[in-house]
Amino acid sequence: MTFPSSICIAALAALAITVGSASAADDSKYPNLNGQWRTTNRGLIAGGAGGLRWDESRPPAVTPNLGQKPPLTPEYQAIYDANLVDMEKGGQGIDPTYRCVSPGMPRVMIAYSTLEFVVTPDITYILMSRDHDFNRHIYTDGRDYPANMALEPRFLGYSIGKWLDADSGGHYHTLEVETRGLKGPRVFDATGIPLHEDNETTIQERLYLDKADPNLLHDDITTIDHALTRPWMVSKTYRRVAADKSTWFGHAVCGEGNAHVGIGKEVYFLSGDDLLMPATKDQPPPDLRYFKKYER
Repeated sequence: MTFPSSICIAALAALAITVGSASAADDSKYPNLNGQWRTTNRGLIAGGAGGLRWDESRPPAVTPNLGQKPPLTPEYQAIYDANLVDMEKGGQGIDPTYRCVSPGMPRVMIAYSTLEFVVTPDITYILMSRDHDFNRHIYTDGRDYPANMALEPRFLGYSIGKWLDADSGGHYHTLEVETRGLKGPRVFDATGIPLHEDNETTIQERLYLDKADPNLLHDDITTIDHALTRPWMVSKTYRRVAADKSTWFGHAVCGEGNAHVGIGKEVYFLSGDDLLMPATKDQPPPDLRYFKKYER
């Protein structure tokens, strides 16, 4: 009576070997994206608005916009200019991330922290080390966007990708991605380059390893948005961290030690003794109409 069981065990073992072999074969089709990846962006310029620039192609400058010239419509250029003036006075401008909300797409691909790429046949994951960046899911299982985008908008949107084997050599070299279904408010970077308030943004990406150096990963990002006069393409490059074994330290918590307090349209600071203080010169105090007046 043990013979049928032996057949079952042998069949299961053969199936496991077959599945394992297929998995190994599938893995070999994809580019090696293992390890930690860091941005090569060195656009942090003292005296500017701070942070890393969205457009790294222009020479950096010690100006509030860090030398960038985004192709904004006149309406959104005026919004950007007013935002820069506020930042020069010490305000936050229109950058919403002081509240620790996600920077959203496409800004998260500036890669403020290390990135990790996990490739499977159905989904490519981009894992990020900051708690308010979250993680991206790029669906590569052949699906299309839901009819009428019947999904709740998200800061990172809904990404569908396709792996390309351009030379028909049996190996994938490029991941093409399109992202829609975004929510706001979002800006391109810490200088406050705005995206349109309608959130009808479409973001197209091409991710591929450098042909000369497999430790460099390129991401060509094209943003199509009603705040722009034309599609805006920038190129990001990430370098693989040289290490035998990567070490991850968990999420950096944005809310820890955050001294910004947003009340209405004003942003204040918490002082060292936990009292509310102005962030800019002659800033009006918050509206206290819902508080009783007490004698000090």
